[in-house]
Amino acid sequence: MKKQLLLLLLLVSFLSQAQQTVDSRQKEIVFTNVSVIPMTSETVLDNQTVVVKNGVITALGSKVKYDKNALVIDAKGKYLMPGLAEMHAHLPPTDDMKQINDVLLLFASNGVTTIRGMLGHPLHLEVRSKIQSGEILGPRLYTSGPSFSGASIKTPEEGIEKVKSQKKVGYDFMKMHPGITKNNFEAIVKTAKEENMPFAGHVSFGVGVWRSAEAGYATIDHLDGIIEAMMPRLDTLTEAEAGLFGLYVGHNADVSRLDKILKTIKDNSVWIVPTQTLAEHWQSPDRTTEAILTWPEMKYMDKSTLDGWARAKNSTMKNPQYKPESVLKFIDVRRRIIRECQRQGVGLLLGSDAPQVFSVPGFSLKHELKYLVDSGLTPYQALQTGTVNIGKFFKNDNLGVIKNGAIADLVLLDANPLKDVTAVGSVQGVMLNGRWLAKSEIDTMLTKLVKN
Repeated sequence: MKKQLLLLLLLVSFLSQAQQTVDSRQKEIVFTNVSVIPMTSETVLDNQTVVVKNGVITALGSKVKYDKNALVIDAKGKYLMPGLAEMHAHLPPTDDMKQINDVLLLFASNGVTTIRGMLGHPLHLEVRSKIQSGEILGPRLYTSGPSFSGASIKTPEEGIEKVKSQKKVGYDFMKMHPGITKNNFEAIVKTAKEENMPFAGHVSFGVGVWRSAEAGYATIDHLDGIIEAMMPRLDTLTEAEAGLFGLYVGHNADVSRLDKILKTIKDNSVWIVPTQTLAEHWQSPDRTTEAILTWPEMKYMDKSTLDGWARAKNSTMKNPQYKPESVLKFIDVRRRIIRECQRQGVGLLLGSDAPQVFSVPGFSLKHELKYLVDSGLTPYQALQTGTVNIGKFFKNDNLGVIKNGAIADLVLLDANPLKDVTAVGSVQGVMLNGRWLAKSEIDTMLTKLVKN
């Protein structure tokens, strides 16, 4: 009887341990019998063993030895792939750490292991450091400083000073917002190059996509400026007439101009973050506000946020310039741009602008990946934008792939995303910053994050 009781206690202890966060700096973590999607090529490696130690993949194969004291996760029937990156994320620009932590945990729970914060705040530098040290649980964070815009930069001198200041305090890059004049833009760009400070984001209407690409944007986000540059009468078009990202005029875009635009973007090594989710959820007439608000992930957003998102969509659709048939053509033009970026070798990166209009952190990447496939990419090509392409963008061969020596940012899935890309939503466990989160722990975290 005592022996049986002891065995039962050991079993309970093991199960409890498996359901808690386990740090690979303390013990090896081993996935057995797992199907691996390495993202180094379009393949699935069946019945693999993957060993992680100190946040790094130390062994991968069908016959692998590992520490007898390792945490062993039998992943038979499941798929292990690199964690995803959200390359247009928004951490709350606030001193409220609870708000920031909630967003980080939503990303982490959905297998998002890298985020690029596109609206910086001084506290984000501390958050980045605490994530790196393990004090805060969250994805790897690259953060911009407070944005450069027509409102924040009134003179060239202000632009120059802001570039130098953001470089000095340690932001990873600069976020560009609309409204920057040509004169101020040139001062900002010149100083950024002198300071070796990357810049990314929106294209100011008065600057245009041609000059922005030639100036060396790291990324152009939202396809901003591309549709405007395809307009037959660009010289007389006003920003208000064009609408956000060319919403009101995109149906008249001259697609014969696209090849030349994309060549300029590619020749200047600029990457594109489409954020197609914004167009499909916010701007499209095909999805009503009422329907979107019924989606399960909306329960993680508070009422005031959801009300603001609803107002944004309803206000857009009530604008006299908004014509549903024309907007659907505009969205088709966006899909064509995405498809041509892939075909012509322009680098694509995954991003959904979460949390922004109807993009719930982490959950929205499943939608974004589907919209990339709807635009003409294969599931593998879509997944590349959030995995191996991220490593290429950051010039790190060990990021966004599964191989010996790679960073162990991983997500365990219940289905194969190469067959159906939305399988990225079937998360069974996540490893980030060397720590393993079992599904039971993820479910507990998500329960605590429900807002309504």
